[in-house]
Amino acid sequence: MDLFVLSRPREILVVEDSAADTKMVLWALDKNKRGKSVVTLIDGEQVMAYLRRRCDGFLPDLMLLDLNLPKKDGWQVLAECKADPRLRCIPIVAFSTTQLPSDVRRCYELGANSFVCKPFELVEFQRAIGLIEDYWLRLSLAAG
Repeated sequence: MDLFVLSRPREILVVEDSAADTKMVLWALDKNKRGKSVVTLIDGEQVMAYLRRRCDGFLPDLMLLDLNLPKKDGWQVLAECKADPRLRCIPIVAFSTTQLPSDVRRCYELGANSFVCKPFELVEFQRAIGLIEDYWLRLSLAAG
């Protein structure tokens, strides 16, 4: 049973420029049939335009953010979101292939709520997405 119930579907914003990774994230999210909507965007400029259009209404309940994006990278998106009082409450999970300690540290310094390295094995990828979703959309009572 969910601890926190909303009258609207929870929204996950998936920011990923790799079509293959997007497909895997959507597949993994689909395995968990909880009511949610998923929006996918492929570059940082799209993300900021989307969020700024929505900042007076409902914001995403969770953002899965790749760091290597075209036009405006994930680092810039993260920094801008966490610097904007209207957007900083969005939980942002950096979801990247990097395992460099300096990259992980930089994400947290910029305000990421979590950092998860993308698993290469399909089962582990699905498990990671499921755990992220369970925590941020079910267990954690994020500001909404």
